[in-house]
Amino acid sequence: MKKKENGSKSIKKPWPTKDAMEQIYKMKLWGGSNSDFYSGTGSHHPEIINPYINAVTSFFTSFKEPLTICDLGCGDFNVGQNLVKHTQKYIAVDIVPELIVRNKETFKEKKIEFHCLDIAVDDLPSGDCVLLRQVLQHLSNAEVKSIVDKLGDFKYIILSEHLPDGDFVPNRDIVSGQGIRLKKQSGLDVLAPPFNLKVKEEKQLSSVTTSDYKGRIVTTLYQVF
Repeated sequence: MKKKENGSKSIKKPWPTKDAMEQIYKMKLWGGSNSDFYSGTGSHHPEIINPYINAVTSFFTSFKEPLTICDLGCGDFNVGQNLVKHTQKYIAVDIVPELIVRNKETFKEKKIEFHCLDIAVDDLPSGDCVLLRQVLQHLSNAEVKSIVDKLGDFKYIILSEHLPDGDFVPNRDIVSGQGIRLKKQSGLDVLAPPFNLKVKEEKQLSSVTTSDYKGRIVTTLYQVF
């Protein structure tokens, strides 16, 4: 955390999200000591990613014409690489420049485009369906609101969030970074205040619990008006 002098008081100021995410990968705060970039257990644990890949693949392949996908917060692309073949075009976005450079060098299929963007600030690429897999849970309410306000341009939203078991108070605010709302017995609900996403239809695609992972990973499909 950075500190800002205000008279005789020292006030903590959150790091910019880009700086926080760069530090996570540099210091391997999500693990992966043997990897150059590692997006954490949620991107590699088979019990977590296989149900997601299966559910999303089933949705993608239900269309006669393949969809153009925008993967916002693509991370190390361990998950996304399994979905590309079912799409017309796969646009993968992350905030960490070095990670995007690495992904471009590693995944060179013609269908894939990689872009380095701050999705809370920058314009989003256009597409049919947006993927946000365990991304918003790391961001402050202000950043989530900025992103949610842009999602109406897509026909479909597939959102995965790490939620507490049982009832919880949604959308408690956090500082953007490594942690999530689970430690506050909270989780994201984009349909609830202060986000208030308006959708035509909502369908749960998967819900996963593991013995070494508190809470549940829930993937939801939203159809936008």
